[in-house]
Amino acid sequence: MSNENPPHILVVDDDPAIRTLISEYLRDHDMRVTVAANGKELTAALLEHAIDLIVLDLRMPGEDGMHIARRVRDQSTLPVIVVSGRLEEADRVMALELGADDYLTKPFSARELLARIRALLRRSAASQTVTGRQSDVRAYRFAGWELNVGTRKLTSPEGTRIDLTNGEFSLLNAFLASPGRVLSREQLLETSRLYDDVFDRSIDVQILRLRRKIEAAPSNPRFIKTERGAGYSFAVAVERLSAAVL
Repeated sequence: MSNENPPHILVVDDDPAIRTLISEYLRDHDMRVTVAANGKELTAALLEHAIDLIVLDLRMPGEDGMHIARRVRDQSTLPVIVVSGRLEEADRVMALELGADDYLTKPFSARELLARIRALLRRSAASQTVTGRQSDVRAYRFAGWELNVGTRKLTSPEGTRIDLTNGEFSLLNAFLASPGRVLSREQLLETSRLYDDVFDRSIDVQILRLRRKIEAAPSNPRFIKTERGAGYSFAVAVERLSAAVL
C-alpha cells in the first residue's frame, strides 16, 4: 500500500552515481528524496523542504561530512545516517560522537540502508509524539499534502505548489494544529487576522476558497467539515514535524 505521507529523505553525497542509486531505491519504496552534493546544497534543501532524515557521506571535498554532521546536530534533532568508504574505527566513533544516529560503510546494501532508515524514522516519530510542541512545528502533512510552516508553502500529493493568501495559510495552519477539533467562526476570525469590520460570512468565503484549492470535491469536502451551528473541523489525520535548523 502506498504511503499517503511519505517520509522525505535528504541524500548528501558528492558521487552522483551513489546519489542516483540511493534515491531511486528509496523512491521505489515509497519515500520522497532530495539530493545534495555538498554542505551548501544541504543547507538550501533544509530551507526549501521539511526533511525527515539525512543520509550523509562522511568524506566530501570542501565542508566534509564530519563538519556537516556537527553543524546539523548542534542545531537540530534530525536523524542522521553517516556513510563512508573508510573502514577505520576512529571515523565511526567520531561520527557517532558528533551526533550521527547510525553509521554504514561503503559498499553497503540498499536494503540494509532502507531498514536502518525505517528504524530511525520510527524512533524519531515516537520521540516527537512525546516531546513535540506547537512552537516547534516546521511542517504538517495530511493525505499526501504538506504545509511548510516556515516557508508558508503548500505542496499537493503530486508535488505541485499551491499558492495561498495570508488568510488561507492562517486558516489551514489553524486547522492542522487542531485536527478533529471544532473551531468556531470567532476562533477562525482571530486566527486569520480578519479585523477590519468583517462578519462571520467572511470566514465562510475564505474556507470556500481554501476548499477549492485542497479538496477534490469542494461541495463534498473530505478535509474541512462544516459543523452546523458550531463552526468547522479538520477531519483527517495530520502528521506534525518538529522544527529543524536551516
